[in-house]
Amino acid sequence: MPLQTLAMFFLGTLAAGGVVWVFIYPLLSGERRADERKANIARTQPGNAAPSGRGVPKARREHVEETLKEIEVRRKNAKSPPLSVRISQAGLSWTKRQFMLISAGLGLVALAVGFGMGIGPLPALAIGFAAGFGLPRWILGFLKRRRERKFIEAFADAVDVIVRGVKAGLPLGDCLKVIASDAQEPVKSEFRAIVETQTIGMPLGDACTRLYESMPLPEANFFGIVVSIQQKAGGNLSEALGNLSRVLRDRKKMKAKIRAMSMEAKTSAMIIGALPVTVMLLVYLTSPNYIELLWTTELGRLMLAACVVWMSIGVFVMKKMINFDF
Repeated sequence: MPLQTLAMFFLGTLAAGGVVWVFIYPLLSGERRADERKANIARTQPGNAAPSGRGVPKARREHVEETLKEIEVRRKNAKSPPLSVRISQAGLSWTKRQFMLISAGLGLVALAVGFGMGIGPLPALAIGFAAGFGLPRWILGFLKRRRERKFIEAFADAVDVIVRGVKAGLPLGDCLKVIASDAQEPVKSEFRAIVETQTIGMPLGDACTRLYESMPLPEANFFGIVVSIQQKAGGNLSEALGNLSRVLRDRKKMKAKIRAMSMEAKTSAMIIGALPVTVMLLVYLTSPNYIELLWTTELGRLMLAACVVWMSIGVFVMKKMINFDF
């Protein structure tokens, strides 16, 4: 019976954490405010750049402004992509129906396990909801972030290949085909999609701009903007992409520096967050009768629920303090 009660406690905590992660974390992480700041900067850039373009032909300025407006619209649409797009961003080949079936299966299995352990209907429903709704979407987000990290690691080298190929006299399409055949994943598959899209008739600039839809990163957005503007307004593509490559490598170095500087704080936060659970397990192994009062009495359950709430708040606050928007 104590083991079942302890398991029920951990499953309930996991369910509460999944619900909080799905619904409350986006409000506390600052991602929305960061997106709003980026949108404000993007809206002000064309207006700030207009006075310096007096010597630029009017038609070229109009092409640049039109391209920036189209890219801004696509960037806004990429903020809340549909489920099928999120599945492809995670690098999975599932259909939407397969994902829903897997989610429903996980939820039913968790619900059956909860009822099999003899817990109440409400905790069992909470566990089933967390396993069927929160866990699959968390896995999608984890796979998406891991795929984005791999893309950033190899993207600067891919841009350098384009720069060298253009300087050697190769067309941009041939440079993209070289990357699509020889680069590392997921850069290889993303550039293969660009080549295939361009092959069926889409302009090359628009095909490169669509990279941001499948890989929603500022680096991919920069690349799409540079290529799209060059295709419509002209200019030195090798110089523009060379500058972009240097920017990408500088951003990569800055991210690595920020990650190294914040690693000590992250380790301290993980130790602080795991300490109460570890102490509770050690006390249960040494003196089970002493700690069983937390879930066998009404006051103990109330104190345990309050501790879970306060610890969750503390973990989210520490996570927000040590995670930097970049």
